Amino acid sequence: MKLSELADALGCRAEGDGQIDITGVMGMEKAEAGHLTFLANMKYAPRLKNTAASAVIAARPVDGLPTLISTNPYLDFARALEFFYQPPRPAAGIHPSAAIAATAKIGAGVSIGAFVSVGERAEIGDAAILHPHSVVYEGAVIGSRAILHSHSVVREFCCVGARVILQNGVVVGGDGFGFAKRADGSHHKIVQSGVTVIEDDVEIQSLTSVDRATVGETRVKRGAKIDSLVQIGHACVVGEDNIICAQTGLAGSSILERNVLLAGQVGISGHLTIHEGATVYAQSGIGGDVAPNSRVSGSPAFEAGDWLRAITTFQKLPEMMRSIRELKKRVEELESAK
Repeated sequence: MKLSELADALGCRAEGDGQIDITGVMGMEKAEAGHLTFLANMKYAPRLKNTAASAVIAARPVDGLPTLISTNPYLDFARALEFFYQPPRPAAGIHPSAAIAATAKIGAGVSIGAFVSVGERAEIGDAAILHPHSVVYEGAVIGSRAILHSHSVVREFCCVGARVILQNGVVVGGDGFGFAKRADGSHHKIVQSGVTVIEDDVEIQSLTSVDRATVGETRVKRGAKIDSLVQIGHACVVGEDNIICAQTGLAGSSILERNVLLAGQVGISGHLTIHEGATVYAQSGIGGDVAPNSRVSGSPAFEAGDWLRAITTFQKLPEMMRSIRELKKRVEELESAK
């Protein structure tokens, strides 16, 4: 594919030789001749001197390297990938080993792989893909063009929207963690009678659980992206276009408004609201509401700028304590000398 053709397809402007052949895309360090790379952050520009890539996507021309001028180099790099690699798409049809209930509704152009199970009165939307060993329980609804990878599970009466991607081992609608303590100290399981709803264009990465509600629903709203090994407790709401990174845990009834970012290993205590546009940095512990558009860090979490200053001071505490002890000793000596 010529660089000029790729520029037209991406809506970018080509600077330099537009007739060079582009055979793939790659990061700066591993790029070879024929590869297109990208520069999303100008602080990495010096690394381009050592790249073997034939062209680069950047916000402005790069000396000595044909450039696709883009207002969002990282996004256009991601779009360029799609011209050179598309994941295999299985053919439409139902594998003979699949177990499909007689009352299930299967849409047009659906692909159902080996050893898939689809329960009574479940609905599978048009052009959906159910990879081998995925399971759809009774009464569940899977939207059009959704993709369920192997060993993903959608439990009874839960709903997965259009174009949702469930990576391997995702569980949608497993029981919420709810028990009532008896007088003798033993635990009575609380029936989890609610459902989980995953709206359109959500992607959930491997081995993540989104629990069903005790009553009502747990909901992941449109466009949210949830990483691997995340736990979303019962009756939580994950807002539109949220990013939730790996090993994060949301206790029950947590509410995340739209465009919230949770970095890795964040813990949320539940029954609180993280408001629109907030960013929570890695390994933070959230015990109360988080204000709109704020940045918080630490455990317990507070304003990220203050946290950075506090953690710098924390490292100096032993030295500060020595100084305090010395000052205290000198004061005591002066007082005793009077």
